[in-house]
Amino acid sequence: MAELKLPVGYTLRNATWDDLEVVTQLIFDVCLHDGDPDVATTVDELREIWEDPNLILETDTWVVTTKEGSVVGYEEFYNRSKHASLLGDGYVHPDHLEKGIGTTMLRALDKRAIKEMQKADPDLRVYIRNGMSIDDIVARTMHEAEGYSPIRFFWRMEIELEKEPPTSVFYKGIELRLFDEKAHAHLVHKAHQEAFKDHWGFTPIPFDEWKRRFIESSEYLPELWFIAWDGEEIAGYVINHYKMGNGWVSSLGVRPAWRKRGLGIALLNKSFAAFYERGTQKIGLGVDAESQTGATRLYKSAGMSVGSEYVSYEKEFRPGREIEE
Repeated sequence: MAELKLPVGYTLRNATWDDLEVVTQLIFDVCLHDGDPDVATTVDELREIWEDPNLILETDTWVVTTKEGSVVGYEEFYNRSKHASLLGDGYVHPDHLEKGIGTTMLRALDKRAIKEMQKADPDLRVYIRNGMSIDDIVARTMHEAEGYSPIRFFWRMEIELEKEPPTSVFYKGIELRLFDEKAHAHLVHKAHQEAFKDHWGFTPIPFDEWKRRFIESSEYLPELWFIAWDGEEIAGYVINHYKMGNGWVSSLGVRPAWRKRGLGIALLNKSFAAFYERGTQKIGLGVDAESQTGATRLYKSAGMSVGSEYVSYEKEFRPGREIEE
C-alpha cells in the first residue's frame, strides 16, 4: 500500500468534545449534498454515540481540519459485537472531495480495527462494515480500492400522509398496550431478539446496550411504543421516535409464532395514526432491501415507497465462526 499524505494545510487528529457541533453540521452538509438530509444526525444523537462505551472518543474518532481549523472530514469506529463485528462511518465535506481525506481516515479506521480484533475470540470471523449512499461513487470507489466489497443494500422508505391512515385491525385475542418501562423492558428486549434473529447481519444485543439505545436516549418517547400482547406473551411491538423532525419507525418486530396474521401492518398503521394525530405527516424507516421476513412487501403494502438507497461495504480481516452461530 503506497503511503498517503494529506495535502499541505490539512491535519488528521482525534475528535474532541469541542468538535461536537461542527461534526454534526458536517454530517448534515454531506447528507444534504447526497440528497437525503432526513438521515442526518442531531447534536443529541451524536453526543449519545460519543458517550457509548463501545466507542472511545479519544481513540475511535477522527477529524480532518483545514489550516484555518475548519472540520471537513469525520470518521468513527464502533465495536458492534465481541470485538469482531465492527462498524465505521465516515463523512467528507463535498467541497473537499478527492484530496485523499476519505482514504486517510479509512486507513486510520482499518488500523484501529486490526488493533481491536486482538481482543476477539480466536475462532470468530472479524470484519468491518461501512454504509454509504448507492450514488456516492467517490466513496464506493475509495472503499473498493482499499479492499472493501459491497455486500448488502438497504432502503430508507417513507410515506407522506395526506389523510388519516387506516384504522389498525388486530386479530382476535391480540391486545394493544402502551409500554411500561418497569414491567415490560426485559420482555420487549427478549421479543426484539427473537423477532430479528433470522435477519441478515443479526448479532445478539445485551439488555443494557438495548436499553441504552432505545430507552436511555434523547429520542425516547414511550407514548409512541406500542406492544401487542397475546395473553401474557408479547406477539409483536413497534418503537417510534422523531428523526430530523419527521416520524421514524425505529424498530418493528413480530415474533415468528405470530407472523402472517396481519400483525405487522396493524402495528405500522397504529404508528402512522399516532404520528398523524401529532400533526406529523412524513414518516420514514430503514429496511434491508433483501429482507427475508418480507418487510419490504409489508411497507409497500402500507403505502410506503423507497426514498433513498444505501449500500453496505465489508472488509474481512480474519475468516472464522460467525458470532450468531
